[in-house]
Amino acid sequence: MKVKNNIILALDVMDIDEAITICDKVKGQIDTIKIGYPLTLAVGIECINILKEQFNFQVICDYKVADIDATNDKIADITYSNGADGLICHGFVGEDSIRSCLDKANEYNRELFLLTEMSHPGARKFLQPVAEDIAQLGVDLNIKNYVAPATRPNRLKTIRNIVGKDAYIISPGVGTQGGSAKETLKISDAIIVGRSIYTSDNPEKAVKDILTK
Repeated sequence: MKVKNNIILALDVMDIDEAITICDKVKGQIDTIKIGYPLTLAVGIECINILKEQFNFQVICDYKVADIDATNDKIADITYSNGADGLICHGFVGEDSIRSCLDKANEYNRELFLLTEMSHPGARKFLQPVAEDIAQLGVDLNIKNYVAPATRPNRLKTIRNIVGKDAYIISPGVGTQGGSAKETLKISDAIIVGRSIYTSDNPEKAVKDILTK
């Protein structure tokens, strides 16, 4: 997945009109958005195609899928069949659960992103100790796309060393959480930015500002 300007907008708003307004303001600078439960639960899964059709965006669904394999299969099928270009799943649930998402991604010829470690402080306690094992499991399963934190560059480097230079890493935590776009993009392939853009009075300028920091 190629991402314009190496920046993905995390569109965690809960109103489709607000989402459309923000997307319209940044459509010249980005071509990929990440949506999660806030917008999907508030609007419905049709929000994927509403935004894809109006702006021709790539849409990654950040549902952090983390259930048994049979349930993951259903979640992935619903997500991909409703137009998602990518889906993020947790790795801590193990090989069988990950594989169910991966099989569905391959069936639809779409992307699966394996979440190794999250960007918030609480991730240090439970996710960080197993993040390297999750990354290695992803390599063993031939997964090409990963999520790793911009807020801890040393951890990001560790994950990169495991998954290899040809893997595609996207990193949340730039902006409000304190991660640096420039430093992160020395390691990752794309950054994920949410509140710094969608809460800004001038989202277009916010995108430009993020890329200089």
